[in-house]
Amino acid sequence: MDPFWLLLILPLASAALIQLRLKSNPALSAGVATGSVVVTFVLSLALLGSSNGNSSFKWVDLSGFTLQVGLHLDPLSRGMMFVVTGIGMLVHIFSLGYMRDDEAKARYFCGLSFFMFSMTGIVLADNLIMMFIFWELVGFSSYLLIGHWFRKPAAAEAAKKAFIVNRIGDFGFMAGILMLWRILGSLVFDEMTMPDQGTTLLGVAVLLTFCGAAGKSAQFPLHVWLPDAMEGPSPVSALIHAATMVAAGVYMLFRLQVAAGAQIFAGFAGDTVAWVGALTALLAALMATQQDDIKRILAYSTVSQLGYMIMAVGLGGHTPPGAANLAGQAGLFHLYTHAWFKALLFLAAGAVILSCRHEQNIWKMGGLAKRMRLTTLAFAAATAALIAAPLTSGFFSKEQILEVARHHAPALFWIAVCVALLTAFYMTRLFVVAFLGTPRTHPAEDARETTPVMLIPSLALGFMALASGYPVLAKRLFPAFHDPGYLMHFGFIPGVSIAALLAGAALGWTVYAGRSSDPLASNPLFRLFRNKFFFDELYAKLVRYGQDFVAAIVHFFDEFVINSLFVGGLARTAAGLGDFFRRLQTGNLQGYAILFGAGVLLVVYLTVFAR
Repeated sequence: MDPFWLLLILPLASAALIQLRLKSNPALSAGVATGSVVVTFVLSLALLGSSNGNSSFKWVDLSGFTLQVGLHLDPLSRGMMFVVTGIGMLVHIFSLGYMRDDEAKARYFCGLSFFMFSMTGIVLADNLIMMFIFWELVGFSSYLLIGHWFRKPAAAEAAKKAFIVNRIGDFGFMAGILMLWRILGSLVFDEMTMPDQGTTLLGVAVLLTFCGAAGKSAQFPLHVWLPDAMEGPSPVSALIHAATMVAAGVYMLFRLQVAAGAQIFAGFAGDTVAWVGALTALLAALMATQQDDIKRILAYSTVSQLGYMIMAVGLGGHTPPGAANLAGQAGLFHLYTHAWFKALLFLAAGAVILSCRHEQNIWKMGGLAKRMRLTTLAFAAATAALIAAPLTSGFFSKEQILEVARHHAPALFWIAVCVALLTAFYMTRLFVVAFLGTPRTHPAEDARETTPVMLIPSLALGFMALASGYPVLAKRLFPAFHDPGYLMHFGFIPGVSIAALLAGAALGWTVYAGRSSDPLASNPLFRLFRNKFFFDELYAKLVRYGQDFVAAIVHFFDEFVINSLFVGGLARTAAGLGDFFRRLQTGNLQGYAILFGAGVLLVVYLTVFAR
């Protein structure tokens, strides 16, 4: 057995062992789960410098159709495994402190191990069918983890919402896979053959496949589940909804480009994907400017940054045949850097929430910088990377996205610049309100630094948030980057980016420094942002007047037409006729004589008088 099968087997064995044997021992369950992810991380490190490889066995062989279970190890999967296992390991360690007193600790770590198994399957899958199977398992494990505190109604509803919304996208994904099989000739990535010329049918197949990415990566109009998913524990938000699961959509699209060529996104399909990504980035950034829940601000930020990545991958369709896919590379590079600093933001936010007695409203915090110095430094480092401060990892990856957008679609470039300004604005708002000034409540006054088991992962992520974008690390830790093309000189794009950063940060500081409440809350436009453009209310009405209306019609047709008229009506007719003839068979001779006489008179009438 090839050693990289252990990457898949270890987390599955951990989840099975906890579920079947260790549920009554929370401490041992946590140790087993953490130990398994540490081993998989070490294996991922060891595989970074290895050669490419495949390992598979037949699962289905029926009338010429062969389906295999196989793992594919190449620079893209090796780099993604380092990100998944690295962040997974740090989240497990952080969870040892964060979930220390949770009554369902064993179930929580079982869910984490099962998620690691599912996500590893997506990364290493060598064909689309296997990827789709693990895609669904990731959705299931996400449902379990979001709803970990299921006795809390909001958490239970959030888990169901995430599951249902993703199933909508996955239906399109499944249809797209079947169409790609017909067009590309195979579902195995190494065997896909791009047709000589793109067709409308191919574009439709790509857009249907993108539906799956839109669900997992929370792109418009399927973005509504991710902010609600913040009802889960903060380490879950860091692992699933910032760094790994939501990035699976971007990874899948880029994997498809690597397999079939970037030209598979040529034409209307790639342009549609790019515009959806750009509009999602803008809408989510606007919504983030007026959220008060610290985790929801970060959630909308995640949706926005994923929009950046999707936009870049969509622009990969403009790549000439034989040329390097720089657009897709830019989106993948931002996936890699974003994973570290966004995971850190969620872990630091979790430490803040825990220290403030589970308070999540930033307006009930304040002054945390003096009470949680190391957490504040870690949060500040991640914020700097998110807003693309010069020489941080986020600066390098975002500049590349701006570069390809300016080259291929100037309109998208200026949308991306606006998003950069908004990102600096809402993150400055968050940091100023939550960490600076004076405490506004007793929990904020009593906040203290977290334990070392929670600090060490945050500090490690802080290093990666600042340094992961440099060539000495990026090309070694993510071998898929052939030539990142770092913008170390000052030019038009870095100048515009830095100007947007300074403008957004200055605006955020000016509006919110020293405030005890949001001065923009009463503004009608910002109220629209606070209410998330009323997308949830719109969807509720669509369900009520669309789905429920159709369901009412179907119910009426089934109950009163099918059941009452056809099925019930025929049954009642047969019963009525039977009852009528039953009453004629009385057994009374006088009655029979009367009927016989009436029959004779009727025959005489019909034969004589009716002519």
